[in-house]
Amino acid sequence: MEKNIAGLWNSGRAAVGGWLMLPDAVTAEIMASQGYDTITIDLQHGLVDYQKALAMLQAMNGSPSIPFARVPWLDPVLVMKLLDAGFLGIICPMINNQDEARRLASYVRYPPVGERSYGPARAGFILDPAYGGNANAMIQCLAMIETAEGYRKVEEIVAVEGIDGVYIGPIDLTLSLYGNDLPLGIDRQEPEMLEAIENILRAAQAAGKKAGIHCGTPEYAGRMVEMGFDLVSLSSDLWLFSTASKSILEATRRLTGGVEGDECQAAQSGASPY
Repeated sequence: MEKNIAGLWNSGRAAVGGWLMLPDAVTAEIMASQGYDTITIDLQHGLVDYQKALAMLQAMNGSPSIPFARVPWLDPVLVMKLLDAGFLGIICPMINNQDEARRLASYVRYPPVGERSYGPARAGFILDPAYGGNANAMIQCLAMIETAEGYRKVEEIVAVEGIDGVYIGPIDLTLSLYGNDLPLGIDRQEPEMLEAIENILRAAQAAGKKAGIHCGTPEYAGRMVEMGFDLVSLSSDLWLFSTASKSILEATRRLTGGVEGDECQAAQSGASPY
């Protein structure tokens, strides 16, 4: 598969993404070998810094998965360093308005579209000998819509040149819109949240932009693709490891006549930090 998600989208297929929160190159290598269309390394809520992200990116180099990074904040320094390292997609949290969207796009794009400084230390020889001229078209820039302000101003956000699409953070969006009136969780089922999700999707589509969302289950991801989403990311390496390890322990306890422990039940029942 070509390492450019635009080619996949142009074929009419939605992308299915994996998500990495653990700071480990071997985990990244394993996840990237599974066949995900994209792999996002999470530098916001994940346990990953720049150097770990670079090592994880290198471990994924033989995979056809397209490497994305979720940055911690709207920070030009880290955005540009991650792009210079060779990431092909940036997801930025908490984009609230047109001004913040313009700033994000400017950090991702070379002039004349943006103000990204030139110096693709690794990307220049790993991705494309003509990287400087092709980077603006190669890289995807997704603004996260996860605040009440961002939701109200989504139309102006998607109108910004250089913003390729939006990415919904379901938990923060729910918290921002409804506080503690609704429970924490990824796969929103409430009519009011489904309406909000659909409104964001329609705004992106009306502007000719893409829309992504984080999902907790394959069933919900399928539902979102049917709704029209272009990118659905599934769970995370941390969540998969913790739930699978607890599941196999509980099954073994039952088969061996042991008592099922509940020490980790609170951790397992809580929502993951997407």
